[in-house]
Amino acid sequence: MQWYYYIAWMLIIIDFFFLWFFCKNFIYAVSASWPHRKYYKPKTLLTVPCKGIDHSFEKNIASFILQNYPDFIINFVVESDRDPAYQKLNDLKNQYASISKAKEINVLVAGITKKCSQKIQNLLHSYHNSPCDIEVLAFADSDICVREDWLEDMVCLLNKNKTGVTTGYRWFVPEKNNLASISLSIANAKIAQFLGKYAYNQVWGGSMAITKENFKIFGIPEIWPDVVSDDYSLSYAVKKAGKKVVFIPSCVVASYEKTTWPKLFEFARRQFLITRVFMPHAWAFGLISSLYAVVGLFGSLAIAIYAMSAGLPNRGLYLAVPIVFVFCQLVNSLLRLFIIKKRLKENFTKMKTTIIADFLASPLYTIFILACVLSSAFGRVINWRGTRYRLISPSKTEVLL
Repeated sequence: MQWYYYIAWMLIIIDFFFLWFFCKNFIYAVSASWPHRKYYKPKTLLTVPCKGIDHSFEKNIASFILQNYPDFIINFVVESDRDPAYQKLNDLKNQYASISKAKEINVLVAGITKKCSQKIQNLLHSYHNSPCDIEVLAFADSDICVREDWLEDMVCLLNKNKTGVTTGYRWFVPEKNNLASISLSIANAKIAQFLGKYAYNQVWGGSMAITKENFKIFGIPEIWPDVVSDDYSLSYAVKKAGKKVVFIPSCVVASYEKTTWPKLFEFARRQFLITRVFMPHAWAFGLISSLYAVVGLFGSLAIAIYAMSAGLPNRGLYLAVPIVFVFCQLVNSLLRLFIIKKRLKENFTKMKTTIIADFLASPLYTIFILACVLSSAFGRVINWRGTRYRLISPSKTEVLL
């Protein structure tokens, strides 16, 4: 067991390094602010693709229409006027138009896609029907609810020379406190902790903004028609151009969701599978880090139990390894708690059961994440909002009818 002596010290050092990393991200997440945002408010087009009626649909859509922004247009885009969302969007438009600051509120029909994902079809339809004087393109998913200054924060750093795109992230708020919905929230929050003030941030398509000029320079109108993922393809193009993906912590948004285990596994596998095809290095990092979290904790615990029962030398050090693993995971759970209190305080009451589950069972959720990552290692077919796609390569997608 002498060989494990050195591994034990290495594991402890690595765990404290990750704790330091997540603490840095936490400080950025709760302290970052944009006092200069009032100085840059270009004319902006906000595009929200819709399909069907999501949970809290009316609340979500109203939050976009009621943005406190002086010069913006909203395009809600559906595949067909037979979509249930089409009439509901028109009703909400009529309901809120008189009190909205939006210059226009449009409900557009994009038509059915033949190559890219339906979401991208909707986004491109909005882009191609945008006024010539639009300076910024903002995008949001219909299943999120945003604060009234969300658009202001998304846009404010786009005039910086190194900024290629700004992005927020979602935080799932369970509409129902069943185990699947709670697990979705906790697993997603663990991934959210990797976002910080770093060059390797990835874009999240549910809350992002880019100047129209950069959108053209990066070649997005030519890239998107053949792909399934708007955000991964945009991340790749931005970094290829030498620009930054800037994470805006104040644009962490609530996504109200209730799910079941089959839907949860389908969602998680789809997300990781898209990552494997578009960003294989990011997928590999996710696999290695989740393997490390599971094997490191439970493997070191097994060795510690054996060392203690056998009375081996250095057994105190061996026992310290799983204790450090658990300690660091508990601290990370507390960091997530404080992020919720800072960025999602209006949802804190709804999140209490999730917070308790996160604190008490955080190590178990590392097993769940690992299972989801491993499930995405095989195949290339995904199901996304009722449509099946084959991910041929990062630049080509086949729609399976």
